[in-house]
Amino acid sequence: MRVAFLGLTLTVLALGLAATATGRPASHAAIAGCAKNTLNLVTDGQLSLATDNPAFDPWWSGGSKDKDWEINDPTTRKGYESAVAYEIAKRLGFTNKQVTWQAVPFGKSYAPGRKSFDWYMAQVSVRPERAKAVTFSTSYYEVNQAVVGLKANPISKVRSLAGLKRYKFGAQVGTTSYSYITKYIRPSEQPNVYDSNADAVAALKNGQIDGLVVDYPSTGYITAVQVPKSTVVGRLPNRGGQEHFGLVLQKGNRLVACVNKAIRAMSRDGTLKRLELRWLGRAGAPVLK
Repeated sequence: MRVAFLGLTLTVLALGLAATATGRPASHAAIAGCAKNTLNLVTDGQLSLATDNPAFDPWWSGGSKDKDWEINDPTTRKGYESAVAYEIAKRLGFTNKQVTWQAVPFGKSYAPGRKSFDWYMAQVSVRPERAKAVTFSTSYYEVNQAVVGLKANPISKVRSLAGLKRYKFGAQVGTTSYSYITKYIRPSEQPNVYDSNADAVAALKNGQIDGLVVDYPSTGYITAVQVPKSTVVGRLPNRGGQEHFGLVLQKGNRLVACVNKAIRAMSRDGTLKRLELRWLGRAGAPVLK
């Protein structure tokens, strides 16, 4: 019996060493109190996730082979939010094949009503008024807003928050970008509001607005791909506390406790920071004072 036990122990040890030799990290230990079969899910045995469509770089990347996704397909696991979503899923015990995606408009994600998803992520800032209708996870990214303008427009030379006031701005409806314009920039002209970020970007490209306000990481794709003749005027200073993104869940869904455990573990072990550096890069634009 002792010999058999010793043999079994050595076999297990050998398998562990073999796995290490492949360079593949050992799978994360199960999260305490979060067994997969106890989670409150839309569909048992799978994670039903959602994001906006189109899904823009650098939050989502890799293109799309599925005609239902306009620019990027979230199943590629490429881009910051896609990578974060699949890492959380893995830590909750789900394989990639057990994760499904659906397209949900940004504003609908935090509107009152029953949700068809377990969580939604599309750079949704945690705000008290939104939290009345949905439950937010803990932060998976802290963000600055930024201004994008055409290189040929005088706004490109502005270096202060006060210097922005005389320009025409635009942003997507219901976003913190639009709120920042009205609360902190307070331009002399009423800002334009658009149904989608794609519409706002088109307005900038067509010269209908001088400045577009978006989250800073999104400016890279806008200036490099969508509007090549544009530039990042600068990052906007935080006002009213640090803005951060959270996953959107059904109001009161106890799944949030396990999601939060996964996100906090990813923060502690450096996973969030590694994914941020890989997909979002380092901040480079000046902060407008």
